[in-house]
Amino acid sequence: LVRLANDGDIPLYPVSIGFNWGYGSRNPSVPHAVVVDLSRMNRIRNADEVSVRHPVVVIEPGVTQQQIFDFLNEHHPGLTFNVSGAGTATSLLGNSLERGVGYLGPRREDLFGLEVVTGRGDVLRTGFRRLGEASPLAHAHPYGLGPMTDGLFFQGNFGIVTSACFRLFPKRPVNVAVSLRLKREEQLGEFIDLLAELKRDGVLHTVTHLANQARTHSSLFQRVSSYFSERCGLTTEQADAEAEACLNAVVPDKWTSLAGVSGTRAAVSANLTEIRWRTRKLAGMKVISEGMLDKAFAVFDRLRHKRWARFQAAVVSAARPLHGLAVGRPTDAPIENLLYKFGALGRLDTGRLDESDCGLIFVNPALPLDGRLVATLVQDLEKIAVDAGFVLYITLNVEGPTTLVGVINLLFNRSDAEQRQRAQALAGELLERIHGQGLSLYRSRVDQMREITNEHDPYWQTIYRLKSVFDPNDIISPGRYNLSRRIGSEV
Repeated sequence: LVRLANDGDIPLYPVSIGFNWGYGSRNPSVPHAVVVDLSRMNRIRNADEVSVRHPVVVIEPGVTQQQIFDFLNEHHPGLTFNVSGAGTATSLLGNSLERGVGYLGPRREDLFGLEVVTGRGDVLRTGFRRLGEASPLAHAHPYGLGPMTDGLFFQGNFGIVTSACFRLFPKRPVNVAVSLRLKREEQLGEFIDLLAELKRDGVLHTVTHLANQARTHSSLFQRVSSYFSERCGLTTEQADAEAEACLNAVVPDKWTSLAGVSGTRAAVSANLTEIRWRTRKLAGMKVISEGMLDKAFAVFDRLRHKRWARFQAAVVSAARPLHGLAVGRPTDAPIENLLYKFGALGRLDTGRLDESDCGLIFVNPALPLDGRLVATLVQDLEKIAVDAGFVLYITLNVEGPTTLVGVINLLFNRSDAEQRQRAQALAGELLERIHGQGLSLYRSRVDQMREITNEHDPYWQTIYRLKSVFDPNDIISPGRYNLSRRIGSEV
């Protein structure tokens, strides 16, 4: 296909499945490109070789989160994977190559040993996969010999990745989630610094997700409302009103964090004691496990004739699928919430989000672990959004000892042309403010590519020169995270 495209000078735009929601989905980076849908390439190529001693799967672009979960659940229940909240039908490979963030950490760290069809139509295997699939090193050693070329294909447009090695993880004896509710909004910067300290000290083991109230409420709303309609017999309108009252009462905090602690029972207990002691002045703490959620729901549901109890039961019911992320179980809950908000849940399945009126735009900055800087920036971005008539849904992910990324989105009705234009204008303002602070995005939408690249920047000049090595005719995803000779009109 790539060789034919070179012969006809036809640009190609590969997508793993096309569920890159909020970043452009399956829309090409230039007009008149042919979309290459890889979703039917969905094999786990080394299925018979996976084991606890060899925790690596070789996956193709169409392998989904649900597929990996089902495979491990049936054949290797002692293993789990770095699941994200993107949905059950999303591509592991596509999300990892976009540097998505999972529950356990940045997914870029899970992927190695790529097989790529370059823009020339050649097949390149990185790392020790170049030795052939039969080599004992092929699926085991991530670094190979000589310069590492894997990184060129993360957010790169030099070829089409057709398979890669993806790391799995052994399940730990005990897994709990720790929820910390910030007591005073003005202490957000101090709270971020404390979470960073807990991460650096190895007390919090997973990515720490710090969500604002809008994000937290939106993540729970649909299932809270469903509880009231299904278990309490309320109409849809009544259930929605009760859900809003419930969330304001049970989850009133402006900022709430969620992270995981795992290990032996004694080690987990010691870590929880340390977290509780260090955070006692800034935040209220809850420890959550599946067993705790099951017991809490059973008790509160039986008492649902009392309003306070049904409020608790509704929130516990909504939290269950989100807590499943801690044990490697993907969920469609976030996508179902979006469909519900725009009146499409039940009419469209989650894979058809783009057919709904749900307009979703992400503006995701890379941030230093500097609490004061981040808190000030968040305050500025929220004010810009409010002035434009929008709410920002924000999660700040402490993903490493020095790194934090913001997952910020705004919602709008795509059938409303005026609202769509205002949302796009707001996204531009937010990006301008981020750039004005000397910061950058860590992941970009397809319509932003010209705003994040610069033909006068030596870095982007070098990235473009690499095209001549791998893709001299600029066939693969022209202009995506790169300069391009083909960009002459609006995307």
